[in-house]
Amino acid sequence: MLRVLNLCDRGLNGLLSALVLITSAVTTLCLVVLVITRYFFDLSLAGMHETSLFAAIWLYMAGAVMATRRGEHLVVDILATSLPSARGRAWHSLMIAVITLVIVAFFAQWVWGMFAWGMKRPQIIPVLNVPLWWAQAPLALMVFAGMLYGLRDLARALLSLSRLSKEA
Repeated sequence: MLRVLNLCDRGLNGLLSALVLITSAVTTLCLVVLVITRYFFDLSLAGMHETSLFAAIWLYMAGAVMATRRGEHLVVDILATSLPSARGRAWHSLMIAVITLVIVAFFAQWVWGMFAWGMKRPQIIPVLNVPLWWAQAPLALMVFAGMLYGLRDLARALLSLSRLSKEA
């Protein structure tokens, strides 16, 4: 079972890496073209700004998922590094995992409300003519991945505490 989960984790990481590269390129290219056409040709290309924003949203959320996967999202480790015992560090990890899950639960509720509202009142991004939920989908990706990685960290902390209590 752990092998399957590790394989899924590596697959998700590969997908996110590709997504980050593609959306970085799209965002950069769109902004460069937008600046050049406005400055040199006094021309504004329809949809270029919206496309760059659309790609940027995906970039930010995919990057946040990658940081969460690595445990590097909003890290303040002065307390963790100053704890002298392995048991203290394990309890610290457990508290971080619980706090993360609580925050992700609030974020999930907000995203669910946003999607529910959008389904009742469907809208499109006018210039691109795509549904608004395409721009909201990265938020759902972050909630889903944040919940999965929060549960992973919770399980790791509980396993660590279990091992430490058996050793004592």
